[in-house]
Amino acid sequence: MQRREHRYKVLVIGDLGVGKTSIIKRYVHQHFSANYRATIGVDFALKVLNLDQDTIRLQLWDIAGQERFGNMTRVYYRDALGAFVVFDVARSCTFEAVRKWKEDLDDKVSASGGKRVAAVLLANKCDQDRDDTFAKNYGRMEQFCREHGFINWFETSAKVPSLNAGEH
Repeated sequence: MQRREHRYKVLVIGDLGVGKTSIIKRYVHQHFSANYRATIGVDFALKVLNLDQDTIRLQLWDIAGQERFGNMTRVYYRDALGAFVVFDVARSCTFEAVRKWKEDLDDKVSASGGKRVAAVLLANKCDQDRDDTFAKNYGRMEQFCREHGFINWFETSAKVPSLNAGEH
């Protein structure tokens, strides 16, 4: 049987400093550094997965946190099939910005048939103390996801991968 190749573009978006680059580096290279510089514009990484007779080429597009309302995001978002929207559990302002990132995503890109692009919410830096806003909303995260069009949410830590809690 001939091997089939698939390419998927997935965006990783969220405010500056939430750990988007760290999550990507951990997933693609199994590496963490506390000393990443802020992404300027966009960067991307490739993860190749071999599943049965399929080769999956997952392009992870790391969109700079200060780019949310820039004109370039429409170009960066083009042809994306999914997105991870990331916030920092220790900084409530990054959680509050999640809605704006999701709205920007929905305004600028759509999947086939005009449907919204699949988006997953990542609560990053769960190895750190949670701020009060996230702690108060923790029990309502599934409802928040339904109300704002996220498929689901996950707690994660690029620094301590064993803390990746999995599905809620």
